Amino acid sequence: MAYKKPEFANGEIYHIYNRGVEKRDIFQDDSDRHRFISCLFELNDKKMIKMRSRISGRLKRKRNIGKLETCTGDTCAYIERERIVEILAFCLMPNHYHLVVHQLVENGITLFMKKLGNSYVGYFNEKHNRKGLGSLFQGPFKAVHVADNDQFLNLASYVFANPIGISDPEWKNRGVSDPERSIEFLNSYPWSSYLDSIGIKNFPSVTQREFLLNSFDDNCSAENSIKANVEGLVLRNFDSQGKLISIDDLLLED
Repeated sequence: MAYKKPEFANGEIYHIYNRGVEKRDIFQDDSDRHRFISCLFELNDKKMIKMRSRISGRLKRKRNIGKLETCTGDTCAYIERERIVEILAFCLMPNHYHLVVHQLVENGITLFMKKLGNSYVGYFNEKHNRKGLGSLFQGPFKAVHVADNDQFLNLASYVFANPIGISDPEWKNRGVSDPERSIEFLNSYPWSSYLDSIGIKNFPSVTQREFLLNSFDDNCSAENSIKANVEGLVLRNFDSQGKLISIDDLLLED
């Protein structure tokens, strides 16, 4: 069935995905990943933001206070913003990204993704001398509506587990080849909101995790439940194939 982008509604959750043209890498190094994550934070605002101006302001404050501000810890939280979406989860992979977002205002997702795409592509093309070389992404971002809480939790686990594919590319088809190594890799992977969601500060100001944390109704802590769900999916300790089938229409990676 042909893909059709949904109409975005306030209060609803969507899985958003895009990848590089011809599956090429969209992140060449850690500074690219830091820039994209900074864009996730800075551009989530009704105001039109120029990343150069925002970065220049941070550098100016660095000279004044003797340290560089980043979006790690809580150092970005003081900036006054009127968010247009809530970013519930994200994950950066070498040639694609996943976002799970909750729309707050009319056209919020459309505006946010336009700002994100224009800003990051402009940065990437200038840094890597790609001007005139064509598109960075394969096309407009894809999005799909998340219908219920079970889908949401399964999708979040899938997004958080995605980095296993870097160290073990075939794990989704045949299971992980080295379970202990896979879990260690996931627990050390910094380019997603997984660590923040299990209580380890990484980029805590970028995401709004209350909805995720409040989506569990068991007696365990939410952080432990998230960790158990993700590790269960990786290790196939529960019906992971069933979980993936239940969100097959949300994955967008064909």
